[in-house]
Amino acid sequence: MQRLDLKQLLSQKLSPQQIQFIKLLQVPTAELEARIKEELEVNPALEEGDAADEPATDDDSSSDADDDFDNTEDDFAEDEVRRDDDEVDLGDYINDDEVAGYKMQGDGPGDEEDREMPIAFTGSLTDALLDQLGFLNLDAKQMAIGEQLIGSIDQDGYIRRELQAISNDLAFSQNIDASPQEIEDVLRRIQAFDPPGIAARDLQECLLLQLERRDPDDITEVAEQIIHDTFDEFTKKHYAKIQQKLELEDYELKAAIDLILKLNPKPGGTGGATRVQYVIPDFIITNEDGQLQLSLNARNAPDLRISRSYADMFDAYEKGSKKDKKLKETVTFVKQKLDAAKWFIDAIKQRQNTLLRTMEAILRRQYDYFLEGDESKLKPMILKDIAEDIGMDISTVSRVANSKSVQTEFGIIPLKFFFSEGIATDAGEDASSREVKAILKDIIEAENKRKPLSDDKIEKMLNEKGYNIARRTVAKYREQLNIPVARLRKEL
Repeated sequence: MQRLDLKQLLSQKLSPQQIQFIKLLQVPTAELEARIKEELEVNPALEEGDAADEPATDDDSSSDADDDFDNTEDDFAEDEVRRDDDEVDLGDYINDDEVAGYKMQGDGPGDEEDREMPIAFTGSLTDALLDQLGFLNLDAKQMAIGEQLIGSIDQDGYIRRELQAISNDLAFSQNIDASPQEIEDVLRRIQAFDPPGIAARDLQECLLLQLERRDPDDITEVAEQIIHDTFDEFTKKHYAKIQQKLELEDYELKAAIDLILKLNPKPGGTGGATRVQYVIPDFIITNEDGQLQLSLNARNAPDLRISRSYADMFDAYEKGSKKDKKLKETVTFVKQKLDAAKWFIDAIKQRQNTLLRTMEAILRRQYDYFLEGDESKLKPMILKDIAEDIGMDISTVSRVANSKSVQTEFGIIPLKFFFSEGIATDAGEDASSREVKAILKDIIEAENKRKPLSDDKIEKMLNEKGYNIARRTVAKYREQLNIPVARLRKEL
């Protein structure tokens, strides 16, 4: 039997403005310009430029504009009501504060900061290899095989697909019947291309290809022997076994190992179509006579305004719609564009506000670090700490920390670098895990490479320094620093 029940439900929904703000917040500075350009293209009611560029107007209908973005949801609800009302206040869209671009205080003309950041482009590895392929005297079938092989090279410069799989690709995609041996013949010729070691199928082959390109001498010959006959022992740094198996003198082994370690294990580099882009910081911290000054990158403060001509068009249509009901649809369309422009400007403004509040909170907590750049000065700090400081949700702080960076006197640093867990000390205080990692790294760098320190010994050394840390935590931090175990750190 069917029943009708009444229920009360309390739910939260994101308004269109909040969704727009969230999307803009996680966009890094380098991509913000593209996002703004996209909005300018789809919304004719939005324009670039400062309000000072606009001619004077007699419109005195401006309303208060220093509304927080937090209140835009209420504005949206009011706008929905007004859509059905003939009396629409144009001042909501063209008041002075809303028209003005949100240029930061102290920016001035901004000629320097408004310049395009340089982006360097280089040709792709694939193009370079195809150019070299063109210099070989190959027939049509061999050229097709060569192009297929080059297209199969990974970003680090290796071909990891089986030759039979490449043969199948040629058969299915180009109707070319090529045996693995024919493919191997072309591969050997590609492996002679620059950079040395390119198109190898594994690390062993990659190192051998590079050694074969060197002028022959005794040390190169020993290095080839080591890679060819004792590669497994080499990867595990079992130097005594290598020396015994190949009957090498100490100086021969050391010279050959030094030569091998200078070879490139990733000849492709970044591979693919390389595009080198300079990192664009979102914040800039400067030290002025011991006082730290924080500023937002000017690219985060674009000059945006509501189009005066579009607003005038709305005004004209709105007046006409009182007599002609057919114009109401046009009025609604124009008003929607004006709403969208206003919301976008509000979202940009709130983005600036949130970025600055977050970075100011980080600066307050890590002030000593920003003064000297000493990692030992870093204090334990988690996302929750900053969220509580600025009165925002952890997810908001996370979006800022995961995609933003700050320019300091010590370089450009991602914000997530400053977040770390705390480690208890004998003094009863908490030390940042970053501080512990820095000390751990110093200990390993100062160790005797002939007898590297085990994790147990490092644990004891840290405990002696007052850091209460377990061996498994030492291993975890060492792995996070990309430092291998003691056996693999051993040197001759």
